[in-house]
Amino acid sequence: MKRDLLASPTALLREALDPVGDETRLAEYEQWWERTGSPISASIDRAGTPWLKMFERSGERIDLIQFEPDYGVLLRRGYREGVVWRVFADNDLLPFYRLGYVASYYDPGLYCPYTVSMATAFCLSKYGDERLREAFLPRLCARDNTVWQGATWMTEIGGGSDLGRTVETRARQEGDHWRLDGDKYFASNVGAELAIAAARPEGAPDGVRGLALFLVPRHRLDGGLNYQVRRLKNKIATRSVPTGEVELRGAEGYLLGSAEQGIYLILESLNLSRVANSVACVALAQRALHEAELFAGQREVFGRPLLQQPLFRSQFEQRMNGLRANLSLAWESVRLLREVWQQKPPYSPRYHLFRLLAHLAKYQTAEFALEVSQWSMQAHGALGILSEFPVERWFREAMILAIWEGTSHRQILDGIEVMQRKRAHELLFEHLGDRADRARVEHLRQRIDTLLGLEQEQQEAGAERLFRELAEFTSQKLLGFHLT
Repeated sequence: MKRDLLASPTALLREALDPVGDETRLAEYEQWWERTGSPISASIDRAGTPWLKMFERSGERIDLIQFEPDYGVLLRRGYREGVVWRVFADNDLLPFYRLGYVASYYDPGLYCPYTVSMATAFCLSKYGDERLREAFLPRLCARDNTVWQGATWMTEIGGGSDLGRTVETRARQEGDHWRLDGDKYFASNVGAELAIAAARPEGAPDGVRGLALFLVPRHRLDGGLNYQVRRLKNKIATRSVPTGEVELRGAEGYLLGSAEQGIYLILESLNLSRVANSVACVALAQRALHEAELFAGQREVFGRPLLQQPLFRSQFEQRMNGLRANLSLAWESVRLLREVWQQKPPYSPRYHLFRLLAHLAKYQTAEFALEVSQWSMQAHGALGILSEFPVERWFREAMILAIWEGTSHRQILDGIEVMQRKRAHELLFEHLGDRADRARVEHLRQRIDTLLGLEQEQQEAGAERLFRELAEFTSQKLLGFHLT
């Protein structure tokens, strides 16, 4: 890998994804970040959490998020470039992930509002009735500054891993719409004009099978606020997306799809976001490696640049190889999602292969981004922990990316589940084909089958080491695939 590739997300995509697609558009977007976007992003990160203006002087509840003055410039540029609208204009997910990679190289947190907006538009387009699509989809796909944003609100105070137990929001039907009552504790992109929210309809069974997915506008039909923001969260990073607590008190909502299949819709939106998270993790790792290379090439120790010292150089090359492998893994999950994103239950075997790849990619890339960003801080020595230099920010951002859309242990457990129920590992080995050594595949197959034959507690306790090995094996074997 040539050095100048690390300095440019577009250049790395061009090498790995030949051909990358609309290179002119991506290059122009990258140049805009270099000239304009990066200083704005740095200012937003330094400013910290935006503040919430809850009331007008008249006493009217307004719940407006007050950002840094140029935040809108940063945010709207990606929407105008087509991070959402191009997907539906082209009927192709690639623009969302390509533009997202470039944005994440400079500001991983900004990819969150784009991702939840995309997930909202995706669920609305796929499962909304004609009336809902006509009313709301053009607003999410606007090509100018009138564009609406979306949000995905599942998590409540009990956490997001066990949705069947922790989602306490209730929904009752009222004519052609529903009323939702509950609290969403970790609501990213709070203030969005539309959100998709998990809730349990009256009379629905307990557990995940009783959950449904609803479209919740920011304003009611009479123009009043449809949800209220209790407070904003003060986070260590991802300050380019406001996160808060949302109160739903008789909020107007519209059912997406059928109530009986709500959990499938919820998981489809999460899987789309998990792939985006993987893409963001690789972009962040590239940026952290670039910062380390830049500094180590200039820092002289014991008579020569740090980058030329044998131990450091070996560590750097190992992580460069890891970057290639992780990009291959993340982009293979993109490629498979492109094949299956319009499928509805019951899903094909190809969809279950995608599910396993998505969990492997989310797990592996998040761990890699954390490790590389922490190593990049070490490469800077004491300078690495100073907020006046950029490298400490990438470590903060990586810590949150590892949690978003399901922690590492969630990816392991969900990956084990799809292997247990759908034999997705067999689909994976078949997908890798002749690129995978048969003896190694057989060894992994036997170990996986042994694990799946254990009692659940033993199975879960012994799952991580094997899951990590499968993720690393897959990422290495995907190197050299044609990734477009």
